This record gives sequence, structure tokens and C-alpha cells, in this order.
Amino acid sequence: MYQIEESVDRYLHQLDSADRQEPSPTRTMTTERLNGKIETLKTEMHRLQQLEVEILATPSQQISLTDSDSRSMATSGKGSGMVAYNVQSVVDTQHHLIVTHEVNNSGSDRSQLSTMAKQAQAALKTDKLDVVADRGYFKSEKLLACDKAGITVTLPKPMTSGNRSKGRFVKQYFRYMSDEDVYVCPADERMTYRYTNVEIGVTLRHYWTHSCQGCAIKAQCTTGKEHRITRWEHEHLLEEIHQRLKEHPEKMKQRRETVERPFGTIKSWMGYTHFQIKTLKRVGTEMAVHVLAYNIKRVINIIGIRPLIATMKVA
Repeated sequence: MYQIEESVDRYLHQLDSADRQEPSPTRTMTTERLNGKIETLKTEMHRLQQLEVEILATPSQQISLTDSDSRSMATSGKGSGMVAYNVQSVVDTQHHLIVTHEVNNSGSDRSQLSTMAKQAQAALKTDKLDVVADRGYFKSEKLLACDKAGITVTLPKPMTSGNRSKGRFVKQYFRYMSDEDVYVCPADERMTYRYTNVEIGVTLRHYWTHSCQGCAIKAQCTTGKEHRITRWEHEHLLEEIHQRLKEHPEKMKQRRETVERPFGTIKSWMGYTHFQIKTLKRVGTEMAVHVLAYNIKRVINIIGIRPLIATMKVA
């Protein structure tokens, strides 16, 4: 919109210059051409203003003019993105078969963990399930949902605090003592419980000490009056997840080698343009066909064609 307004101002300035010139056929043609461009830009501005109203009225504040269901998705490049769909999949570590998958238009993976894990649990008909995911799936409420469903999750926590890059202590430097319900800071001061509140549906307990002002290492800790620690009411789940990852760091390498393999194979089949059709329902169908083809080829590689046909006949 800003660029269009700049163009209109530029053309109006050119019209003023043309008006100050002596009348001539060339001047008349220039004036008509500039007026035509201005009218075109005004029409475009009106169209964009109408789109802005429609965008602000939608929950996601997004409108795709080529595919009504697609949404903006973040990519690995900083500040980059593309209009697309979000494909989720769960892959078993033993045979690299896709256990379950889903296509949606959510621009983030953070709310997908428990949904996909429960789908895999149902597909495998098991009460217990071990799941490994990357840090993009880290969301406290979803981790709690997995725990309640008997799903054991291993994944790294995102480093959202800027203190580490500034050379200051982060939460991992503060030791929690469950028997006394206190945190012990790097200076061995006890940070006691102060109060509880609820933020965005999450219950948090707050801890701090009044000894920060005279602390010799305060500059490494905080620029505020005191360093405060918040603890989620189910923080022990996050601590257990962190401990599992600490004891088995190889699981993240295993995750990449497992779940990324089918994605890479299917993408090579689909080519650069990826999905060939539009709308969420149709794209979901297209992805289901790719998943079925991948799993069939994978099973053929594992047991062969004849055993697969025999098993299908029995089933």
C-alpha cells in the first residue's frame, strides 16, 4: 500500500510538471497516460483496502488468493516463509514406516505433539508409547496431555531466554530442592516461594530471594532488583524430559534419521512444486496416497512382494 501511495504522489508531481509546460500533442499524451496510471493505482488501493478488512476479520488474519485453505508457513531461512500446508507424520524407528500422518494449515508445530502421538498410540493399539520430537513441538500443555495418555516424550527445550547470549545465568543454573520447595541459586542463596498466579491458562509458582542486592555475582545473574524464577505446577515433567535427553542425547540423531527419511523420499517423488492440487481436503487426500505408496514400497523392501500379497489376502 505504501509503495502504491508513493507511485501516486510521483505521478501527481509529473502531472504538475506537465501542466506548467506549453500545450502540445506530446503534453496531452503524457497527461492522459499519467491520469490512466493514477486511476489504475487508485483502483488497486481500493481493492487492497477491502482485502485488509477481510483479513482483519479472519481468525488467522490471513487470506490466500490462490488456495483459500493454505496459510503462511515459516521456513528454515531467517525471516522467510511460504504459503503452504503443514504435514505431520509419526514414523517408527525399527522399519521407518509412517504410522500416522495429518495435513493441516497451522503455521506452527507447537500444538501438534499430543494429537499426533495419540493418533500413533491408537494406530499401534498400545497403552504405552515412547515419542521423540524436535524442539519445535515443545509446549507444556501438550507434554502434560502426553503424560496423562501414557506417552513418554523426549525432546529439547527451546532456548527462549536472551540471558545465555548475554553471559548471564539461565534457569538451568538454579537447582530446585523439592523436599523444601526452594531454588538454590549459583551463589548458594535459597530462593523461597512467594506467590502463585495463572498466565494464559498455566499455573505458575514464583520464587526469589532478597539477597541479590549484596551478591558478588549479581552482574552475571540479573540487571533487576532480584532474579525471579517461575515454576510450572507440572515442572517435574519438564525436568524428567530434560533428564531423559541428557541420558540419551543420541535420540535426537535417531529422530532425524527416522522421521526425515520418509519426508525426503516423498518430496523427491513430488518434485519442486510439491502438492499438485488445492484446498485442505484434496491436499490431505494427495498426501494420503503418497504415504500409502511409500509404506507399500517400504514393506516390499523389508519382506518382499509375495509375503506382502499373502498377508494382504489373509487380512
